[in-house]
Amino acid sequence: MDSATLDRAEHALRTTFGFPAFRGVQGQVVARVLAGRSTLAVMPTGAGKSLTYQLPATLLAGTCIVISPLIALMHDQLRSARMNGIRAAALTSADADRAQTVAAFRNGELDLLYVAPERASQPHFRELLGSAPLALFAVDEAHCVSEWGHDFRPDYRQLRPLMDAFVQVPRLALTATADGHTRADILQQLGIPADGLIVAGFDRPNIRYHIRPRQGAGTQLKQLLAQHDRPGIIYAPTRRKVEDIAAALDQPRGRRVLPYHAGLPPEQRAEHQAAFVASEDMVMVATVAFGMGIDKPDVRFVAHAGIPKSIEAYYQETGRAGRDGDPAEAVLLWGAGDFVAARQRVAEVEPERQAGERTRLDALAALVEAPGCRRAILLRHFGEDPPATCGNCDNCLSPPGVIDATDVARKLLSAVYRTGQSYGLGHLTKVLTGAEDERVRQRGHDRLSVFGIVEGEEARLLQPLARALQARGSLVANEHGGLKLDGDARAILKGEAEVAIVRPAPSAKGGRRGRGAPAGDYPPDPLFDALRERRRDLAKAAQVPPYVIFHDSVLREMAAARPATRGAMAAIPGVGERKLELYADAFLEVIAGG
Repeated sequence: MDSATLDRAEHALRTTFGFPAFRGVQGQVVARVLAGRSTLAVMPTGAGKSLTYQLPATLLAGTCIVISPLIALMHDQLRSARMNGIRAAALTSADADRAQTVAAFRNGELDLLYVAPERASQPHFRELLGSAPLALFAVDEAHCVSEWGHDFRPDYRQLRPLMDAFVQVPRLALTATADGHTRADILQQLGIPADGLIVAGFDRPNIRYHIRPRQGAGTQLKQLLAQHDRPGIIYAPTRRKVEDIAAALDQPRGRRVLPYHAGLPPEQRAEHQAAFVASEDMVMVATVAFGMGIDKPDVRFVAHAGIPKSIEAYYQETGRAGRDGDPAEAVLLWGAGDFVAARQRVAEVEPERQAGERTRLDALAALVEAPGCRRAILLRHFGEDPPATCGNCDNCLSPPGVIDATDVARKLLSAVYRTGQSYGLGHLTKVLTGAEDERVRQRGHDRLSVFGIVEGEEARLLQPLARALQARGSLVANEHGGLKLDGDARAILKGEAEVAIVRPAPSAKGGRRGRGAPAGDYPPDPLFDALRERRRDLAKAAQVPPYVIFHDSVLREMAAARPATRGAMAAIPGVGERKLELYADAFLEVIAGG
């Protein structure tokens, strides 16, 4: 980027977006776009991906075409862009102003035009694009184009022919979640040269990771909500679980907890999503259908009531917390049955995909059973070389210790084998501990060599050990819930493989090991609260979510700096010219009265 172009870009950054400097790799990406060079940018959620095409769109001749997978995501970004004074519109099934949008595009009156991949791949849309100058193709959630990506969308495969029809227009692909294999596939599928790859660090240091066994999920989730009075998302694996958890947590005379899943009527889903986006304290319980379309920056926690599909999915879903950079928390509650069900689903996919899915599941099992730093495992998965500890995950805050459980594992696996590989852990525990039990005697299991060979501390290890063996695939469940040998079980029995597990906490009920102070806590600040109250009123009047006006981090900076003039207000990061014009006086009034 030459000095004149750099000056224009930095001026637009200050005046349009209110930021004094680019963050991370934003400057590199913007430089390539302004130079007309196609690029794949892999940037973590919250790193400001949308700015890398919105800013060039204000400087380049023609319209930037933004291809995004969800209408909700488009409309969220549309609101923010317009609030910054950017000329933006969307062509979706939810927009009634199609004729006006088409006319504005043809007249060169749009900086940004948002469309879904399904529309972008249609011949009539290609014809429309030929009627006006184009500045850029921006492909958001670009991992959807790859079969190796965790959220593959076949319609994304149709984007290459569209873009090839306008070969002079540069391409910008954006994703927060892509390992090395997926990145290579995105480059190939979208026709971006290898030297166009820019990878930012995957670390989200503001997120504190907690992963623990699910032991009374209702109680564990209630404790989590009691520690966070700001917005949060709880992901559940099924529609039934979503509704059960939402009903258990909802507080009719206080904080709202609403369900969201594909089985709800469309109007109810839209109502619940709008309520969550506008709220400053609501909790949404949802399947993973919810979230990718939400650009809400003030989500303070994301909890999983079951395992996600993969580490990639976990990274993306937890990344919906703390997008504003303030402290946030990610909590995963898992059970052995989660992995049993997941391995059964893997067996049902196409044969050519099974090996890759098993590898992903094994990586997830290693994450949940790890005694070491969670963040280091996540970052190594994406090809980084992180420090051994991060200081902001459960295992770093309170190292759990590791036990060599190989001998107990051999006893458990032997009991599984000798009882016919058809009984659950409850029955196996009775056999191994020599319990007086009629069912054990009726089946002759009190005469087996494994009867009564486990006692004391070893008995306490059976449940966490069975969970660990199922997570790694050494034990699997049959169609009736009984356990049978699989994976490396025989190698363990022969002494050819070892089993180490995390030392169980003295009392796992409630699962509070290593929590420390809740993430996201700030000292009480009456001025900050007053600024939030004014923002709430302004947002209601403008019919936009509060964060579209200003993020919490901007209000916190106002409370700390206490600007007394428009000039001083303009120096607050995040206050651009358009927002200064609209809102400076309202917030200066609050500050003066504080």
